Amino acid sequence: MMRRNHGCNPVEHIMARRQFLASSAASAVGMGVLGNRAQANQLQRQEKRILQVFLQGGVSQLESWDPKPGTVHGGPFQAIPTSVPGIHISELLPHVAQRMHLLSIVRSINIKINDHEQGRQFMEKGRRVGDYPYVGAVASKYLTPPDSELPGYVHVSSRGLNDVAGGAAFLGAKHSQLKLIGVQPPTNLAAPSGLDDAADVDRNQLRLEFNQRFAQRRSKALTEAYDASYHQAAKLMGRKEMFEGEASQQDLDRYGTHDFGRYCLLARTLLENGAACVKVTHHGYDSHAENFNFHLEQLGEFDKPFCMLLDDLKARGMLESTLVVIYSEFGRTPKVNVRYGRDHWGTAWSIALGGCGIQPGAVVGKTNDKGTAVADREVDAGHLFHTYLQAVGLDSTADHDLQGRSIPIGDPSVAPIEELLA
Repeated sequence: MMRRNHGCNPVEHIMARRQFLASSAASAVGMGVLGNRAQANQLQRQEKRILQVFLQGGVSQLESWDPKPGTVHGGPFQAIPTSVPGIHISELLPHVAQRMHLLSIVRSINIKINDHEQGRQFMEKGRRVGDYPYVGAVASKYLTPPDSELPGYVHVSSRGLNDVAGGAAFLGAKHSQLKLIGVQPPTNLAAPSGLDDAADVDRNQLRLEFNQRFAQRRSKALTEAYDASYHQAAKLMGRKEMFEGEASQQDLDRYGTHDFGRYCLLARTLLENGAACVKVTHHGYDSHAENFNFHLEQLGEFDKPFCMLLDDLKARGMLESTLVVIYSEFGRTPKVNVRYGRDHWGTAWSIALGGCGIQPGAVVGKTNDKGTAVADREVDAGHLFHTYLQAVGLDSTADHDLQGRSIPIGDPSVAPIEELLA
């Protein structure tokens, strides 16, 4: 069995992917009750939202959005035509190719970063340095309806949260990401057994009194962070039916029974029920060895479930109001190393996006014939950050709505990719 790392272990690829999938799938639970079609139609009319699909580790642009078959660094896979004449993508994405008319590609990204964490932070914040909020936290603050029954920013992944503050920065803990480990609900959502409603009300009132006393002598931010966590959990307690039961056999046949398929089903449910930003992470693209074999497997697992989610958003009338972004922290080196792998490459790579506010069926920028440099329309994560927010109707050039502080939402030194905006 081939072995690989799911982070970046320079010594050896130590985790067997199929073993990981088998063990994590064994603990997965059902997707629960889905929102109805009428609710989805109402969301389509009134709200905008963001779906982020994060291909963690750095998907290879040469095996996905910017193939170079027949060139010195092109690799063994072919480019296939898509539903948009003239646009070709890797043969590893046949389902996406059939839906290219719903998406667009940016092929000219240069973030000048080859480090996982720095690249991820830049792609989330649109800033190279500084404590700024992630795209999802901004969406939570400005797109979440006041009466929403769900937290604004939800992240579905197979791993714990690395971000201490959850990506909210100065927007406050209320807008930090709520991390769901797989399709299981957060632990300890239910009230203790034997506690009746009246006692629960009294308990909460006592909590509030303790918070007030605590806040008088200590940092207000600490109390706010605790309150935000409590209220996020309380919201999920009221909607715990989303995590109960099992997905329909029809959905499982379409999406798949593996983890990523179930994550996409949960993302659909969360978006239907009012989450402003849902992020789904598909781990395992850090292919320093056996790049081609692992992209064959990884993208084979990604391709259909993602497209089923895309189809369902469109069928429910939600794609017009949902920005969809497929991204990584960087790409992979054109040059193949001695272990048949591709290493970290932030110099010339690609993402795909579509849905709300995006001109579909477009390609922005290009790389040179060998894929070693951007040849036209170079952009970075700052440009993308502006583009995402402009697409969902937010003025990324304005300042955040903060009392007594003036902080630009997007990096003032860059602008959105105007040719992508519908």
